[in-house]
Amino acid sequence: MGQVRPKATIMDEKAMMRAVTRIAHEILENNEGSSTIALVGIVRRGATLARLLADEIEKIEGTRPQVGLLDISFYRDDVTRCIAPVLHKTDIPFNVDGKDIILVDDVLFTGRTVRSALDALMDFGRPATIQLAVMVDRGHRELPVRADYVGKNVPSSHEEDVRVCLEPLDDHMAVEIWDVEDEKNAGGAN
Repeated sequence: MGQVRPKATIMDEKAMMRAVTRIAHEILENNEGSSTIALVGIVRRGATLARLLADEIEKIEGTRPQVGLLDISFYRDDVTRCIAPVLHKTDIPFNVDGKDIILVDDVLFTGRTVRSALDALMDFGRPATIQLAVMVDRGHRELPVRADYVGKNVPSSHEEDVRVCLEPLDDHMAVEIWDVEDEKNAGGAN
C-alpha cells in the first residue's frame, strides 16, 4: 500500500506566520495593548501557537505576555471512553484572576475541546475575560462556541481531517487536509 499524503495543503509556513502576526495585532488592538493579557495554550499544538503569538506580541509591543500551558485530559466529556488518556503538564505560572486570558488552540471544530478548556481554566481563578484564538476554524459546531481570533476559516467535511503541523512537534509547518478514509485504510487513523 502506498504512502498516505495530505490531499491539500491550505497554508504553508509563510501563510501561517502571516496569520500569527495578524492575530497578534488583533489581540493587541482589542485589548488596548498587552498590559492585561496572558496567553494560555491548550496542550500540545495550542501551547506551541501560544508561544508563537507571545513572540509576535513581544516584537510589536516590546514586552512579552505571560504564557501558560493547559492540559484538559480529565476535563473532556469523553474521558471515560479513553482507557489511558495521555497526560501532559499544566503549567500556568501566574494568577489568572482579573486577567484577559487568550485561550489558544490549533483547530476549532465541535467546540468540545474549548468547553473542556474553559472548565479547566476556571479551576485556576476568575479571569476578567477569556478570548479564543485558533489557527483554523473548520465549522461543524456542536456547542455554542465562537473564536475571537481566527487564522483561517476552512470549511471541511466530516470525512476530512484538518491538521495544523508545527515545529518542533512536526517536521514542518503547514495546515493540511487529510482524507479520513485514506488514513483508516492505511492504518493511521486514531
